[in-house]
Amino acid sequence: MIRNFYKSILALAVVVMVSFSSAFAQDSTATAAAPAGGGDTAKGETLFKNNCAQCHAPTNEQVVGPGLAGIESRRDFAWLKKWINNPMGVVASGDKYAVELFNKFNKTQMTAFPNFTDDDVKAILAYVKSASTPTTTETKGPNGGGDAKATDTGSGKFINVILVSLLVIMGLVLVALLGILQLLNKLTGGSTTEGVPSTSFGERLQNGIKNVVANKTVRTAVIWVFVLLATKATFDGLYGIGIHQGYAPKQPIAFSHKLHAGEMKINCAYCHTGVYKGKQSGIPSANICMNCHNTIKRESPEIQKIYTAIQNDKPIEWVRVHNLPDLAYFNHAQHTNVGGLDCKNCHGEIDKMEVVQQRSTLTMGWCVDCHRKTEVNGKNNAYYDKLMEAHSMASKNTMKVEDIGGLECARCHY
Repeated sequence: MIRNFYKSILALAVVVMVSFSSAFAQDSTATAAAPAGGGDTAKGETLFKNNCAQCHAPTNEQVVGPGLAGIESRRDFAWLKKWINNPMGVVASGDKYAVELFNKFNKTQMTAFPNFTDDDVKAILAYVKSASTPTTTETKGPNGGGDAKATDTGSGKFINVILVSLLVIMGLVLVALLGILQLLNKLTGGSTTEGVPSTSFGERLQNGIKNVVANKTVRTAVIWVFVLLATKATFDGLYGIGIHQGYAPKQPIAFSHKLHAGEMKINCAYCHTGVYKGKQSGIPSANICMNCHNTIKRESPEIQKIYTAIQNDKPIEWVRVHNLPDLAYFNHAQHTNVGGLDCKNCHGEIDKMEVVQQRSTLTMGWCVDCHRKTEVNGKNNAYYDKLMEAHSMASKNTMKVEDIGGLECARCHY
């Protein structure tokens, strides 16, 4: 009977797990963002987030500079193009609107983008227009009308799954307790002679412990288990030398990636200028900080540390978190630009970290394992066209990094 009950509980647990997976699969499908409507808008979104989002919002919200909602109704395209390419040039020309805007925002100089073409500016304006246009999601009401607001039921499903899972766990614990109780009943029953127990439960338990301790095989097994555990602990300690996973040093300025990269959506390349085009990602200078903080939270004690560094003509002594040994060669641009990898692949969810820490081991085995599993990103990537063509002729499998020399020693050690 107990065995059948165990089977029923396990079957119920499997059903719950399947329901859990299905609920989340439905939620992720339901909440997936719709693809960008047009090519120009998609291009504009990328340009805006990489270059403009640090100082402007596509809505009426003011960040460092004014919100851009309805900007095309305030200025014509020719003026906007000239302003984006050379804002200080427009101010110097005496343009009334530009001068008033410059003075209104404490004479903060806007970054110039002289390389932006007409198509780039049109794409940014298209994105601003689409982002600033309010959208509502409606579902039909009980009478077929469109006045019933859509509701997100994902959180409700999640709570239901948690409650059912807790009930299953409680059931399993109860079954385990019943099994222990049944075992204790058998032990206390003992062998009887004419219905009278031959020995008490305490005596039988004491005799059993003595027999186990006196057994040579048991003692040998215990010793070997201890030796194996000690050996494993020793080797784990040796393999852990030089691995700093979880390292989160205190920085000279309490900079929050969760705020800047997460809530403010500032692109990594804005501060780490070499992440897409150099071997090193680069440490941001104080001038980059001052692009925003010459007007934002100037009174903050942490921001005052930036002012002090600039006044004393000394760099901010940031503490390095991720540090590969000198014998290993790593190129950021090769992975982020050519390979198309996201920063999270190696650094974890930086946009959710108040204090940055090393999430990955960054060991040789970790890198090699990634090269063995990762497919080469050859889509719309002319860098790999010839290699993809040659690989498709030789193999039907997808091309992995190891297929293009990703496991060669000289690739990382030279």
